[in-house]
Amino acid sequence: MTCIKDKRHFSSLMRDTNSPFLANEDAPLNTTTVGFVLQEHFSMMAFTAAVDALITANLVRTTPLFSYQTLAVDSSPVTSDLGIGIAAQDTIRDFTNGRHKLPNILVVCGGYRCSTEQQPHLSQFLKDAQRHNVTIGSLWNGAIALAHAGLLDDQECALHPDNHAFMQEHFPRVRVSDQVIVSDQARLTSAGPASALEMMLSMIGQTQGTEVVRAIREILSCDQTSENSNTCLSRIGDDPCLPQNLRDIMELMAANIEEPMSMEELSAIIGISRRQLERLFQNHLDTSPSRYYLELRLTHARRLLMQSNEPVTNIALACGFVTSSHFSNCFKDYFGLSPSHARDKFKSA
Repeated sequence: MTCIKDKRHFSSLMRDTNSPFLANEDAPLNTTTVGFVLQEHFSMMAFTAAVDALITANLVRTTPLFSYQTLAVDSSPVTSDLGIGIAAQDTIRDFTNGRHKLPNILVVCGGYRCSTEQQPHLSQFLKDAQRHNVTIGSLWNGAIALAHAGLLDDQECALHPDNHAFMQEHFPRVRVSDQVIVSDQARLTSAGPASALEMMLSMIGQTQGTEVVRAIREILSCDQTSENSNTCLSRIGDDPCLPQNLRDIMELMAANIEEPMSMEELSAIIGISRRQLERLFQNHLDTSPSRYYLELRLTHARRLLMQSNEPVTNIALACGFVTSSHFSNCFKDYFGLSPSHARDKFKSA
């Protein structure tokens, strides 16, 4: 199989998988800072889901997009709902007295047993943040703290269902949503752990674009389950929206990396013509079957390079390349670095 010299950018399906290893010409000049205000008994699961989205966003780009910090309302450590104490990096008093610069985004982390009483210094801190045009959000019932500060008057918010009645009774000007997420450029609110991740992905999509979100989902959604009790790891050809014969071909390609099959062999096994094969890939994946197959093999090679110490020659053969020079040329066309340099760069990062 020959290397496609005139196409050096991965097609959309493979671009998400390989995005952490591709040079990003539109890298941001500054990272976005996110501060998580940890209330006593905050939901650890919601907090870590939100942080995971930020950390993974940094992994899928060659330059960091986000940094985060933890803030205690009063003192550190802060006890989570699991009884685990988290040592916060700062307290909100460090910001109210001017010792630190406010982050770009503040997220108040609530939980099942978090107090619904007003904390005056937290309310003042949130009001100050709003005056400085900080985007403010909440997890679980953290929206109650925003409501105490008057930041949700005449606005819609999401919060845990157990707190809907309290919010409606005490803050009649706040519109409680039945949605698990309410997100715009000024407010980000979510109802629980799963929606915490989705809320952060919504924010990342607004600030960094949908390609970054797709790449994050590529990493974080591999074990997603459904009502069908499908507990198998998801693979790149598992999309039920794709025609079954296309998915069968993609599975055949994935199973034949070391000894690639010809387009004629693939067509014959599936029982379609080569023209139909090419039309399937073009219509549904916006690429050609040969290009997809090459990108699949290069992606497999990239994983072997990063996760093993096998010689480049062995990896080339394991991925269906007849010579290491042919492999190196193809790899450099797509990743901008030779296989050995890419390995060195990854391991030194």
